[in-house]
Amino acid sequence: MNRLFLIAAGAAAIVLSQPASAAETLRMMSGPQGGSWIPLAGSLKSMWEKALPGVTVQALPGAGIANVKGVQENKTDIGFANSVSTVDAIAGTAPFDKKHDNVCQLATLYPQYFQVVVLADAKINSVADLKGKHVAIQPRGNTAEEISRHVLKVYGLDYQKLGKVSHVSYSDAVALMKDGHAQAFTLGTTIPAGAVMDIAAARDIKLLGIGEKIADMKKINPGYTLNTIKGGTYPKIANDVKVIGYATHLVVSCKLPEAQVYAMAKSIAANIGDLTAVVKAVEGLTPKMMAEDIGVPLHPGARKFYKEAGAL
Repeated sequence: MNRLFLIAAGAAAIVLSQPASAAETLRMMSGPQGGSWIPLAGSLKSMWEKALPGVTVQALPGAGIANVKGVQENKTDIGFANSVSTVDAIAGTAPFDKKHDNVCQLATLYPQYFQVVVLADAKINSVADLKGKHVAIQPRGNTAEEISRHVLKVYGLDYQKLGKVSHVSYSDAVALMKDGHAQAFTLGTTIPAGAVMDIAAARDIKLLGIGEKIADMKKINPGYTLNTIKGGTYPKIANDVKVIGYATHLVVSCKLPEAQVYAMAKSIAANIGDLTAVVKAVEGLTPKMMAEDIGVPLHPGARKFYKEAGAL
């Protein structure tokens, strides 16, 4: 009897000495403050925690290029990304230094617009006129920063030919524009962009068209598209403006379990209304649009859902 008691007590002690199993945490990198990715990440966090019992989603700030690198290097499990830069990652071309083989497609979400906003009284009518001017540009690691350099290049410019470059957040760029310290601001996001509306509430602005250079932009990255910002999108801008476009999408680690990613894709498709309430550009999203081939391999879990949904 004593021997049995000692065995039982020993077993209990071993069990009690083991750490309690913690809920699984999935890390998700979104975007910079002031952009649409952070609030969208909050909505995804809520819906995925309901769809994945026992899983906690940790939403973190990020940037398009940095997020893709983070997924590849296992620093995050999920990342918001931009089609043009993710294609570069898969191929291992600049700004990436190797092929990224742990980055899988979860879902395409909506189109993005690269916008060059200038103060109306700055006498800037073309990107070429940015020579010698103070331009607010996203920090390095943001897709829009990479696109900014591409746009400058096709107009024969680079950072050295600008008067000053401030690599800052949306909110800091807005402050620089409102104060007149910066004459131009580049960003890639949805329309109407909250940051641009904020500037337009204080200063008259113009949008620079880049459509004339779409062929040259495609030579740099074939993923660039020609998008139109309709007149009336922003105050006192009545005419349509042709700009460079690309897609926002979600990438995940290819190592995530198939069932988990299947549930994530299914949850997105079932909650388009909730996502649209946060970012209007998501409105009308369908499984077929989510499954669009943008040159990034689909995660097997996402592929399974899209096949069941008749999107593939």
